[in-house]
Amino acid sequence: MSDEVKDDASQRAGEPASRLFLAVEVPGPVREVVNEAILPWRASFPNARWIPSENWHVTLKFLGRTPVRLTPWVEETVEQIADTNPPAEVRVSGLGAFPSAQRARVLWAGIEDQAEGLAALVTGLESALAETFRPEMRRFHPHLTVARSEPPIHLPDLYSETPLVSEPFPADRVILFRSHLDAGAPTYEPLRTFPLGG
Repeated sequence: MSDEVKDDASQRAGEPASRLFLAVEVPGPVREVVNEAILPWRASFPNARWIPSENWHVTLKFLGRTPVRLTPWVEETVEQIADTNPPAEVRVSGLGAFPSAQRARVLWAGIEDQAEGLAALVTGLESALAETFRPEMRRFHPHLTVARSEPPIHLPDLYSETPLVSEPFPADRVILFRSHLDAGAPTYEPLRTFPLGG
């Protein structure tokens, strides 16, 4: 993207925009395994906002408010990175929380990326998109967000000890999603899919 376009992008505060993010989806059988593991915790913490399983995904890059006219550039850039990264084999493993189990605001199911294929993909995306989108400074920690809570929850030790290991599954495509913030749970609209490795 030229400096002229980039500068122009920062000056059009009122132009049409979409709330975008890049993610990997998880197969239905994996969602079922996670659902079974968190079922007792739903009952223990009914006031937490439990995320519908159809909204579970592994976020690779949150783009946020993106001018509609920049979407083609985003798609072209993501396609280039997807082409040069092979599929990764991952699995769901264990439960955890951010920022800690003692003050849990986000409850998650972890994603085991043993060969760091997803991590390499994220590094490529961050670098390629950095000229327009602020790089994420925190270390990439792949996960499925299963619940949010405000005020924070104090989770018992048994939470992190919950047995949860799924079968391995391929992370073989990146999906560009548009987020719609409705009165209830947000909905995520897939705009385009980018197969990894071409």
